[in-house]
Amino acid sequence: MRPSRARLINAARRSMIQRAELRRKLQVAGDALKPGSLLDRGKYRVGEKVDDAAHMAREQFRENRLPIALAAMAGIAWLFREPLKEHIPRLGRKVRDLAEGAFAHLQPSPSENQAADEAESLVEEDDEAPQ
Repeated sequence: MRPSRARLINAARRSMIQRAELRRKLQVAGDALKPGSLLDRGKYRVGEKVDDAAHMAREQFRENRLPIALAAMAGIAWLFREPLKEHIPRLGRKVRDLAEGAFAHLQPSPSENQAADEAESLVEEDDEAPQ
């Protein structure tokens, strides 16, 4: 083989390799730009962002439980503000009536007070008797 022919064969081989590599790169780029793969990539990125946000929220809740719990309670109270405005006065009246009933039940009746006073006065009179 002559040197010029060997050079031509080597150049042809190099160009075939370069073309094959270029075709492979174009195929990869074409596959990456297909709607299905774009959708899959978008789903992955959204899922990744959601996972990151959930992880950060979980860490914040671990570090700051009381403030987050208070904020959650305030949010729930705000959501139920209209029903609470309607039902709290009735509930307050019921609690007040229940407390008054319990207080009245625990206090002795007036007739018991008079009987206790009379018994006490008799005991005092017996003590005052001459000996």
